[in-house]
Amino acid sequence: MNGTLIEEFFYYSVKPLIIILGFSTLLIYTYNRILKKNILNVNTRVVIYIVLALSIAPAFIVNATLKDNWGRARPAQVVNFGGEKEFTPAFVISDQDGYSFSSGHAAAAFSLLGFALLARKNKQLFINITLLYGSLVGLARISAGGHFFSDVVTSFFIVYIATHIFYKLVFKEEC
Repeated sequence: MNGTLIEEFFYYSVKPLIIILGFSTLLIYTYNRILKKNILNVNTRVVIYIVLALSIAPAFIVNATLKDNWGRARPAQVVNFGGEKEFTPAFVISDQDGYSFSSGHAAAAFSLLGFALLARKNKQLFINITLLYGSLVGLARISAGGHFFSDVVTSFFIVYIATHIFYKLVFKEEC
């Protein structure tokens, strides 16, 4: 990627952040199980929920299903922005061999909502921070010519809905 420093920061920050938070959750879970502790209430349900939140919507729905099969060209690739491919609307399957729809980076960033929903204190603050981070990742991808606004918004809604469904299924309570 050859974008601005801010674009590159948000592009490259998503994966390490998810790895660090996911791995930390597993470490805390293991520690709690071995030493019969309850640090941050990380138990089996929390681990199942985090695995679902970080994998199903961003990895399987957005990346493996939509992005890999939709064919929509990225903005930088379309004729309107100096490329050679044709523009296609967001919800129309295309033959442009592109990977624009839907945004994998935005979906991964928004999947951190899974952690925010687990907060016992200041839950709304953590939700807002996560939504701001996901939005900034999405804006960075848009400004770099990697995605259209509709790609980012679609990823948000897919992750938001899936994360809340998983929360209700795993914890059987309103979020």
